[in-house]
Amino acid sequence: MIKAFAFTALGGALLVGGMTTPASATNYEYRTIVNTIYVTVSCFRGPFSEIIWDRPNPVFIDSLVSSGYTFPEAHAIGERVCTDPSTVDRPDMAIQVMHQIIAQNPPRR
Repeated sequence: MIKAFAFTALGGALLVGGMTTPASATNYEYRTIVNTIYVTVSCFRGPFSEIIWDRPNPVFIDSLVSSGYTFPEAHAIGERVCTDPSTVDRPDMAIQVMHQIIAQNPPRR
């Protein structure tokens, strides 16, 4: 009886021991997810060079919302880009400011 019990215990230990993998066999996977964001930067500029009437157009806000920002975040970003004095009559600078904002505060989607 003890012989049968010892044989069963040894068989069980081999079975359980065979199920585990050694620590060196650990497999790590690093996945990189790249999301492409399309944002239409569109601001209403008033007739003056001063920033009096400047505001984001609805297409700008909608493209930010569809990219993953909430409406208040999108509106704040639009206001920030469109009322920046360095972007007046310089659309390339508005795009650069938008790139900086996305890098500092990416959408949560």
